Amino acid sequence: MTNPTTDWALEADGLVKVFGTNRAVDGVDLQVRTGAVYGVLGPNGAGKTTTINMLATLLRPDGGTGRVFGHDVVREPHIVRQLIGVTGQFASVDETLSATENLMIFARLLGLSRSEARAKAVDLLERFGLSEAARRPLQNFSGGMRRRLDLAASLLAQPPLIFLDEPTTGLDPRTRGQMWDTIRELVNTGSTVLLTTQYLDEADQLADRIAVIDRGKVVAEGTPDDLKASVGTSSLQLRVRDAGDTADALRAIEQTLGVRGVLSPEASRITAPMTDPDRIADLLIMFREAGIPLAEVSVQKPTLDEVFLTITGHPADEDAAGPSAPAQTQEVRA
Repeated sequence: MTNPTTDWALEADGLVKVFGTNRAVDGVDLQVRTGAVYGVLGPNGAGKTTTINMLATLLRPDGGTGRVFGHDVVREPHIVRQLIGVTGQFASVDETLSATENLMIFARLLGLSRSEARAKAVDLLERFGLSEAARRPLQNFSGGMRRRLDLAASLLAQPPLIFLDEPTTGLDPRTRGQMWDTIRELVNTGSTVLLTTQYLDEADQLADRIAVIDRGKVVAEGTPDDLKASVGTSSLQLRVRDAGDTADALRAIEQTLGVRGVLSPEASRITAPMTDPDRIADLLIMFREAGIPLAEVSVQKPTLDEVFLTITGHPADEDAAGPSAPAQTQEVRA
């Protein structure tokens, strides 16, 4: 296997992928430093998986370039494939075989001898807490166990760069937590991880830097703290008692705070960035004078949920192909 020496594990410059009339990826730029967890955040249909597939040599870009440890993904695909492991959204394992048999087959395909393959399978099954189920057919595995086995299979060659495409989708909270611990361990033992997710808390917990992708474009990029600071030092959340007052409440927020509030999917709940929490008193006085009763109000530090909602105009769990306002572009660099 080629030994990577560059500071950048992954670089993408203006990546484009078009399917018919749909520009699924529309000029994506990424830089992932060696030894980091880099989060790519966005809703379903945003272009995350298509971007991964181009960088992992599974799709040919229609424009732009991608490099893995300095090697071009189009001109040097076999070198790139020696440097990466890919865990997709759907398990690539065979349900009729046992966990051990699945790992043995993958290891043999990678060129390991029978004894090396068995030793590697035993080690990975123990590492991922699957030793007791090693001989059971996968059709009897839970969703979380299958995801852990799929991740184990991607690590058979100990790749320096690992693509994890929504690895915890559909997992229960306990299994998600176990997967997070595994990802941290991968980085601690020398791997670089590019993680796509639609869970904002997952990106916040794991990623050193985050790119927010919406409708095929990177609309914001930075550390989690950078992104949170970009929408204000505080976040106002309120809910009007009567949904009919929502439009008046949004106008009052813009007039008093000088920012635009964003209506959440839950009816009558509004979020707005704030640079000065003291202004909340002025806003409450305006609501009282306008006869807009509130059901609840709070001021707190912004979360990645507020970042995504403010930058894109819609929540992270909304399908990117659905109707909403065009995404704004916001680059947040440390």
